[in-house]
Amino acid sequence: MGEFVRLEVSDAVGTIRLDRPPMNALDSQVQEELRAAALEATERRDVRAVIVYGGEKVFAAGADIKEMSAMAYTDIVDRAGALQSAFTSVARIPKPVIAAVTGYALGGGCELALCADFRVCAENAKLGQPEILLGIIPGAGGTQRLARLVGPARAKDLIFSGRFAGAAEALAIGLVDKVVPPGEVYPAAQEWAARFATGPAYALRAAKEAVDRGLEVDLDTGLGIERQQFTGLFATEDRDIGMRSFLESGPGKAQFSGR
Repeated sequence: MGEFVRLEVSDAVGTIRLDRPPMNALDSQVQEELRAAALEATERRDVRAVIVYGGEKVFAAGADIKEMSAMAYTDIVDRAGALQSAFTSVARIPKPVIAAVTGYALGGGCELALCADFRVCAENAKLGQPEILLGIIPGAGGTQRLARLVGPARAKDLIFSGRFAGAAEALAIGLVDKVVPPGEVYPAAQEWAARFATGPAYALRAAKEAVDRGLEVDLDTGLGIERQQFTGLFATEDRDIGMRSFLESGPGKAQFSGR
């Protein structure tokens, strides 16, 4: 458990909780604690789905500008790879991941939310990539994950202008998947994660890898990835459970073991 980031587990749902008041600034220490929490969530068998949450007031308002402003070119060259890989460790958690966004998700905070499979946000949330206003660009995956999610033109609009998108716009362009009242963000994420937590763990893992890796390659290669993941699941206990349950009781009634 880190000083500012911890993994809390309940009912097979792990919550990666950011807790660095007042705005969850993502300095180097927080980045490394995020990496550690993501690896723990990946390795723990009692974690079947994951929520990333910054608390009731703010998700994460971005990088620690005070820390960053003191960095020379050689400093940031040394740090940039670790920054990206810390966020990528969240994106590569082989389980369903939901970002529960309250308040601001800006800069690195938005990039962290982009690492999740789904995003639920508060009606008053603001998301954006304002790095251009500092004379830089997103460096933790924003130019890549945002463009893949909402398309290049919409990503460029947000990145070039540095403006904030409200919840309604974020929903309309596909930046978030669900908008709820502020007090319902975390419960909504919990409800969503709970549906995955009882699912077939290896099938969910295979589906996530097939989609994510498939988006990075041509169609024929993607179909090969899908085929490999599909056939491999025939060696799992959950495949036997799922098909037997379907034949005996119809769809949607299987009680999966996660193996």
